[in-house]
Amino acid sequence: MRIKFWGVRGSIPCPGPDTFRYGGNTACLELQLDAIDRRIIIDAGSGIRELGNQLMGEHEDGKSIHAEIFLTHTHWDHIMGFPFFAPIYLPSSQFTIYGPITYEKETLKEVLSGQWTYRYFPVRHEDLSSHVNYVHLKEGDYDLGQNLHLTTKYLNHPLLCLGYRFEYMGKTVCTAYDTEPFSNIFDCNPDDPGYDPGIIAQGAQAAADENQRVEHFISGADLLIFDTQYTEQEYCKDHKGWGHSPIEYAIALATRNHVKRLALFHHDIHRTDQQLDELARQHCKSNGDGPEIFFAREGMQIAL
Repeated sequence: MRIKFWGVRGSIPCPGPDTFRYGGNTACLELQLDAIDRRIIIDAGSGIRELGNQLMGEHEDGKSIHAEIFLTHTHWDHIMGFPFFAPIYLPSSQFTIYGPITYEKETLKEVLSGQWTYRYFPVRHEDLSSHVNYVHLKEGDYDLGQNLHLTTKYLNHPLLCLGYRFEYMGKTVCTAYDTEPFSNIFDCNPDDPGYDPGIIAQGAQAAADENQRVEHFISGADLLIFDTQYTEQEYCKDHKGWGHSPIEYAIALATRNHVKRLALFHHDIHRTDQQLDELARQHCKSNGDGPEIFFAREGMQIAL
């Protein structure tokens, strides 16, 4: 397995002099399985544009560009690069696009094609030249063929969002973003008119069960790419319920579940390179027992 980060930010692209070392493009990962000639792309944020340009540069006349694209969810920062992904306009290209859907009456194709309308873009989805197949995913286990296995897990985000666990030839890459720890949505002050100890106890158990399932989902991964948009202080002060995790939580989660490498990902748009360097000095220390911890950078490549 070979992994490359093409976009590591959340929310909106933020290129500029303060972000050029870690990168300003939104989420896009490339996973290559050379032995079976398969390319998997996870999310289509603005980083997918440069990936598409590289694929076009490598393209040989008469040959097809093919890839499997897995969307974690359809918030705009995770799909905004699609209209600028050059290979999707090649007649010979073939893509299978996987992802969750929130509304049963609106297909994944309909959600994505909303970007390709004359109101927002000069090309319509119907005018795309490539061959595109859409596959709806739910939480579960999937045999993708050629000894490639996928496990999906619903995460805690304001929109239905999937984590992906790819396993191939004894190696595991796992993504968990956008997400935050599950919490008891029924918890309230005893003075609240709706206070019900029984319901609160059930809510606490449901949150604990889901958090435990996340732990099982990421357990033993060779590489875990985890949402760490905030610090613990930022999260507790202003950002609970926003669907993003604190750095300290991800590190503790990865450590107790024997993850080998932890990529801190989905950097906040206000986080400068200098600030990320300082956070790296605080958090990316190896104690010999836990995972190798690092902040993902645009262009970074990892071989498993």
